[in-house]
Amino acid sequence: MDDDGARVPVTYEHCAHVEGPFFHGTASALEPGDELVAGRGSNFQAGRVSNNVYFTAVLETAVWGAELATALAGNGERGRVYVVEPLGPFEDDPNVTDKRFPGNPTQSYRSRRPLRVVGEVDDWRGHSPEVLQGMLDSLAELRAQSRDVIED
Repeated sequence: MDDDGARVPVTYEHCAHVEGPFFHGTASALEPGDELVAGRGSNFQAGRVSNNVYFTAVLETAVWGAELATALAGNGERGRVYVVEPLGPFEDDPNVTDKRFPGNPTQSYRSRRPLRVVGEVDDWRGHSPEVLQGMLDSLAELRAQSRDVIED
């Protein structure tokens, strides 16, 4: 926020003021010290290579990421939520900031630089099967309408 209380966009040039902890939800099993890097397959669109790594300062947002990644992978496993440290500059995730949510209430960010795993959150609580299915149904509807565009 600036002096007037207005939200200041997070950009690669203006991100040092954003404080963690930061989280990343995924289907992948990782260890402290591992790095998440851009250029890997997307958890959310088959066949798509992601140019960024995504993370959040809100645990709930990372929980959604973990649940959706495992549900879309169809492996029936529990997702994983990690505490991560960005190793370079980052910006607001344009896929949610001002497109789906005014401002950035999910505190979602992306970076082309790696994220280092510093720990795992083991005690996160997932959503009920009905709520998760509702989100999956919404994603399927967006996909059917060709509106599941990811700006990457």
